[in-house]
This record gives sequence, structure tokens and C-alpha cells, in this order.
Amino acid sequence: MSKLYFRYAAMNAGKSTALLQVAHNYEERGMRVMLFTAAHDDRAGPGVVAARLGLQRSADTFGPDTEFVREHLPADLACLLIDEAQFLTPQQVHRLHRLAHVDHLPVICWGLRSDFRGEPFPGSAMLLTLADEVEEMKSICACARKATMNIRIDAQGRRVQEGEQVEIGGNERYRAVCPSCFYSDALNPDDGAPGLFG
Repeated sequence: MSKLYFRYAAMNAGKSTALLQVAHNYEERGMRVMLFTAAHDDRAGPGVVAARLGLQRSADTFGPDTEFVREHLPADLACLLIDEAQFLTPQQVHRLHRLAHVDHLPVICWGLRSDFRGEPFPGSAMLLTLADEVEEMKSICACARKATMNIRIDAQGRRVQEGEQVEIGGNERYRAVCPSCFYSDALNPDDGAPGLFG
């Protein structure tokens, strides 16, 4: 039985690396996969899934208007792999769930669960609701505890707590932290000095 899978983690947990490995495993066995990534995430270039380890490959892109329906996909497709799944709309997640259960196409999604304020992304919230299997990937905080949250930082390494939910960036803008550090005053110094990660 085909399923919708959601594999989530904080930043730097190896989500894109895992996606690229799954794609390789399918293709090594002669099966066709399609990779999708968010159209507005162009850190490695438009339509590129890139891991911090240096691995990368081209992918199709999705935006809010992308329709995930069987007739738009190759007939011999064995699996659909989606990076940056937090940027899916709730309606797209419903469509992916339908693809898995009505059209019998496995769909595996990787993404963040929450934003820099600790708020859910709408796509992630729907994936947590509908996914048949949910798996947390592990990442490490600077304090050596398990990182489950993300913070946004400025150019001086100070925590940013206001702003739009979506601001594309890598290590220069975000850090994965444990819940203790997420709520720590060390990340929010009153004296203007850099915080724990500055």
C-alpha cells in the first residue's frame, strides 16, 4: 500500500541528503522518481536540491499553484520526493495524500516542522495531520542537546524574533537549537552583545 510520508527536523539535520539518497536507491534499481523543491528557495539555484555536504541535483519546482495530480506525472513514476515540504499549501498536502491512497503513488516529504518563532508552517501542520508515517530526523544544538527548534539570526549573530514567516537563508540566517536554548535569555541579550551563536 502506498503512503504519504513526512520526515521532519530542525535545520542542518540532513533532510536534503536523505532525499538524494532515497532518489539514488530507487534509480539504482531501475525505478523512476521525480524530485520537487520550493520554487522560491534558490539558495543553490532555481530547481536544485542541494545538501550541505555538497551533493546536489536538479529538481522540478512547486509553488502555491502547482497541482499534484496523477495526469500531470509520468505514467511509470515509482515515487514522488519533495524537499522543503513546509512550503506546501494545505490543499497540496491533501492532493499528495490522495495520490498515495487513490493513485497508489508513494510520496515522501522532507521539511521543517516550525518556523523561527516556534509557529507551525501550514504545510507542515497538514502533513503532521495527514501523513501515514511521520519520522523525526535528529539534529544537534550548540549545547549538545537534541535540536528541535529553529532561530533566525542577524548579521551579528543576534536572534531575530520579528519578521515574515518565510525568509530564505542557510547557516548565515538560521540555527537549529534545543527547546532550552530556544527559550534562553542567552539568545536574547539585553546589552546588544551577540547571543549564544554570535
